[in-house]
Amino acid sequence: MKSTIHKRSLEIAGHKTSVSLEDEFWSALKEIARNEGVTAFDLATRIDNARTAGSKSNLSSAIRLFVLDHYIRRRSPVGVAAPPG
Repeated sequence: MKSTIHKRSLEIAGHKTSVSLEDEFWSALKEIARNEGVTAFDLATRIDNARTAGSKSNLSSAIRLFVLDHYIRRRSPVGVAAPPG
């Protein structure tokens, strides 16, 4: 399975940054945002703000982990915790 990575420019907290994600992650981020009634850029800002100061991981990685966690939680039966991570 070959995926194309696209770089997008975002402005978060008044500073410009770029995020490189595979098409599948951009699509998933947009779907999650649409379901929450916000834009993908608003959701990316929320993800950026949620990163802890001590572990300011790469924003692209943080978005991938957010998307993965979102879909893991959707698949988990009620009352069953998602895997630690």
